[in-house]
Amino acid sequence: MTDQSTPDSDAGQDAGFDPLADLLDTLDLEELGTARITVEGVGDRADFGESGATVFLGRSQKMPHGRVFGGQVLAQCVIAAGRTMADVDDGDGPRHIHSLHGYFMRPGDDTQPIRFAVERMRDGNSFSTRRVHAIQDGVPILSMITSFQEASGGLDHQDPMPVVPGPDELRSLADEFGGIDHPGARHLLKRPIEHRHVENHLFVAPSPELTAHQSVWMRALGRLPDDPLIHAAVLAYASDYTLLEPVIRRHGLTWTDRRLRPASLDHAMWFHRPVHADEWILYTQESPSASGGRGLGIGRMFAADGTMVATVAQEGMVRVKES
Repeated sequence: MTDQSTPDSDAGQDAGFDPLADLLDTLDLEELGTARITVEGVGDRADFGESGATVFLGRSQKMPHGRVFGGQVLAQCVIAAGRTMADVDDGDGPRHIHSLHGYFMRPGDDTQPIRFAVERMRDGNSFSTRRVHAIQDGVPILSMITSFQEASGGLDHQDPMPVVPGPDELRSLADEFGGIDHPGARHLLKRPIEHRHVENHLFVAPSPELTAHQSVWMRALGRLPDDPLIHAAVLAYASDYTLLEPVIRRHGLTWTDRRLRPASLDHAMWFHRPVHADEWILYTQESPSASGGRGLGIGRMFAADGTMVATVAQEGMVRVKES
């Protein structure tokens, strides 16, 4: 469920399309109500219990290939889980997301809505756990567990931010593709996240060095609402764009190589400190291993002042079709 290729047909969006407004609208989920979850036909039901799920409805962004962008579903799951935290306050302040672990199960259809069923797994003294299923046509396309924590002190350390050129020293994708009349170029310019690669981007030419490391500056295209949940969701959205690039960079491939068959398989993310996704964030990435048609990407995110705000890990299917 990636969105990396430059497609052969346009996404069908008009000249007045606002990518960031479209993303925020996609994240504005509608609460439908509550569903009951039961287990039947296996003996004593009390062993398994009965639970409820709060159900939300969201739309999908149109993609040229017709499949839902994985980062979109990640972000919507963050919003859905976070919406169920509004009434959890024991006097120590709100609880913010600190981790998520999700598995992509099926490709999503971008012409169909997605329902998000959120189960309240536990509300403890400091932490809350939620399970979210993103569902289309009665089957899950993504399953995620998230955890939220109230503000707390404690031990504090972090790795230093790598020394790289700043975003003002680098060309954006708009600089690279703004004057090109091609559907693939137009699609890249309709992303709600701005990217500036420290190394070369991989849409046209492979990396001159076969290295499994790279860094990308990124930020939302405009100002976001002053809501930590929105910023966390947008960061999760953006985290899915480039995390498999160190894999294909290491093997001299590009996103436009027609032999390449990429897809996200799972995604984990840890939010270490408060973040503003509409300010520059350095996303440093590496791939320690690729085998069996799968590649692992690990990323660290730093605010421009050097504060480490998140760590991300994703394994993806990275198959190269030889014929």
